[in-house]
Order: sequence, then structure tokens, then C-alpha cells
Amino acid sequence: MNTTEKYLVGVYDDEDEVLHAVTEVKESGVKIEEVYTPFPIHGLDKAIGHPRTRIPIAAFMFGLTGLTCAQFLINYTMVFDWPMIIGGKDFFALPDWIPVSFEGTVLFTAFGMVITFCITNSLWPGKKPKTFDLRSTDDKFIVTINMDKNKLSEAEIETILKKSGAIEVNVKQF
Repeated sequence: MNTTEKYLVGVYDDEDEVLHAVTEVKESGVKIEEVYTPFPIHGLDKAIGHPRTRIPIAAFMFGLTGLTCAQFLINYTMVFDWPMIIGGKDFFALPDWIPVSFEGTVLFTAFGMVITFCITNSLWPGKKPKTFDLRSTDDKFIVTINMDKNKLSEAEIETILKKSGAIEVNVKQF
């Protein structure tokens, strides 16, 4: 079963124009799939309606896992597996474990966040990316609208995009 998705792509010149266009297009009842920009635009995520990200929670959980694993490894090796008295200190010398615990926390957080980023953005080997317009990495702002998720016709949405300031409107199929 080979299904294709049809997108309407609006190309804009200015960051303020695209920010106002997003609110205009959403007010007219069109569901925007995504907006691609060459640099971040303050307030665009709220205008599109993206929920607040839970990435900091994931980072905290990865860090907590790293801290727990580092503490377990140090405790197991220094207290149970091969206890050594170094400089007359106890087996359970928590201040001495701080550097290794910190490094374990940072290591798990870094790898966990890279893996999370790749999974949530569908970036894995062999995956062909959806490139709506190559100019989005240079100087243009791209508004994509999935036609399957909208009730309005292609001509109506194209008119709305042009009215909101789009310099061109293209159709892309993936």
C-alpha cells in the first residue's frame, strides 16, 4: 500500500510576516502542520499551538539514571567487590565519589538526549527527510499545510496563504 501525503507549502520573505501569517491562517480554520525557518522566531511555537516541551523532564530522568548507575558502580566496586582503605578513609567515602558521579550524570544525560532527539525527530539511518523547500535553510520561511488534515479545498487555502503575504505557494507530495 503506497500512500502519498499532499502538502501545500507557503513561502514567506520576512519573519514578522510569517508570524502574523500563522495567526491569520489558523484563524481562518486551516491546520498548520509545521513552519520551517532559517533561525528561531520568538513566539512562533505558541502561535502554531505547539505544547510546552517535556525535554527538560527527560534530561532530568537521564541524569538521575546516570547518577544512580555511577553511585551503584562505585559502591559495588569500592565497598563490596574490592574494598580498599585509601589514606585511612572509610569504604563509603561519599565526597570522594562526587567527580565520578558528576561525570556519570553528564554522560547519561548527553547520550540520552541525543538518542531522544534522534527518535523524536525521526532521524535514523536510512530515513529520507521531508524537504519542503531548500531555501528554508538560507533565507525563506516555509509554512506547510497537510491537505489530508484540512477540510478546506486547495484553492481556498492557497488564497488564504497569498492573502497572508506568501510570495509563492507550491504543492509537495511525499
